This record gives sequence, structure tokens and C-alpha cells, in this order.
Amino acid sequence: KKLDLKSSDKVLDIGCGWGGFVKFAAEQYGCNVTGITISDEQLAYAKAYCKDLPVKLIKLDYRDLSGKYDKILICGMIEHVGSKNYRRIMKIVRRSLNESGKFLLHTIGNKVSARTTDPWISRYIFPHSLLPSMKQISQAAEGLFIMEDWQNFGAYYDQTLMAWHKNFKKNWESIKANYDERFYRMWEYYLLTCAGSFRARENQLWRVVFTTKGQPGVFQYLR
Repeated sequence: KKLDLKSSDKVLDIGCGWGGFVKFAAEQYGCNVTGITISDEQLAYAKAYCKDLPVKLIKLDYRDLSGKYDKILICGMIEHVGSKNYRRIMKIVRRSLNESGKFLLHTIGNKVSARTTDPWISRYIFPHSLLPSMKQISQAAEGLFIMEDWQNFGAYYDQTLMAWHKNFKKNWESIKANYDERFYRMWEYYLLTCAGSFRARENQLWRVVFTTKGQPGVFQYLR
């Protein structure tokens, strides 16, 4: 809804993961959707998940993007490019976006600007990841976009992580042949400490809507 998707839209999902948004946009709105990822496993799953849908799924680094799109989504991906690439990815999105287009950035956020991440998270979960701050996002987007809307869902993400933890424990018996007890403890620690960080409001979850030159009138979205 924040992207105001239409059937005529040419849509790009940068870091499309397992294909959830690609499938949703194609099925629910009839958009012409392209998803890119650098993961072979995610690409294979997404292709099977979106089977028989008129979508394009490609193994491609965002730095090699070409073409123009009406709507662009980055969901849970900018956290993995590193602070030195924040401005770079914003420039690539701007170059790839049509003049009347919209760009939605969905990211976990840090309440302070940092250059390094938690050592344990970096070693075991998300190597070289970094959560951007409001300042870092704003600086990266400055002069390229107009920020139309910035919403914080962080208060709800604790519940999401606790639901993941519940599902993980519930289904452990069916997957434990592929993992050991060390992994079990590590994954439980990861989910619960992350839930705690959101419960304490140390981390945030933002959805930011950008346009290239501003949309007519006030951005309308019911919260």
C-alpha cells in the first residue's frame, strides 16, 4: 500500500530473499516484478515459489543493476551492505527509478550511528552487517530523494521474534537431524536477545517512503 502498486507498474525488489514480495505483488496487483538476489539457495526457492507467475528472478548484485522501474523495494537488505555503501546504493536506486516513481526502504534501525556491529552477530549470524541510524539513512539519501513518510514498527518486532522463537522450538524435532545442540543454543540466543533489543527499544524497524521529486499533495496512508 505504501508503494501504491498498480498493474501497470514495473517493480524491482532488491534483495528479494525467498520471493515473498515478488509473489504478492504479481498475484495481488498484477505488476511486472523483477527480484534480484546473490544467494543461489534463495533464488532456487523463489523460482519454485513463484512458479507459473510472470515474474523475473535473477542472480544479480545490486551494483550491476540496469534499467528503469516505477517502484523499488529494499526490504531487510541495506543492513548487509555496510555503512560505506549506503550512499552508493541510494545513488543506484535513484538512477534506476523513473521520475514519478516511489522507493520503499524497510530496515532494522539503530538509535545511534555506528561503524561496526556486535561481534557475536557478525561472527555467527550476519557477517559484516550493520544497522543504519536515522542520520546515516538521511545522509545517504540527501539530495537524491524527497522523504515522504517514515514509520517505526519497532515496538511490534519483539512479538515477531518471539513468534519465530516459538516456531523454532515447536519444529526443532523435524529439523534437528541437520543441526547440533550448539546450533540450537546459538539460534535460541540470537532470537531471544534480538527480541530483547526491540522490547527495550534499543533497535527499531523502519519503513521509509521516498520519491524523486515529491508526489502531488500530501502522502496519504492510514496507520
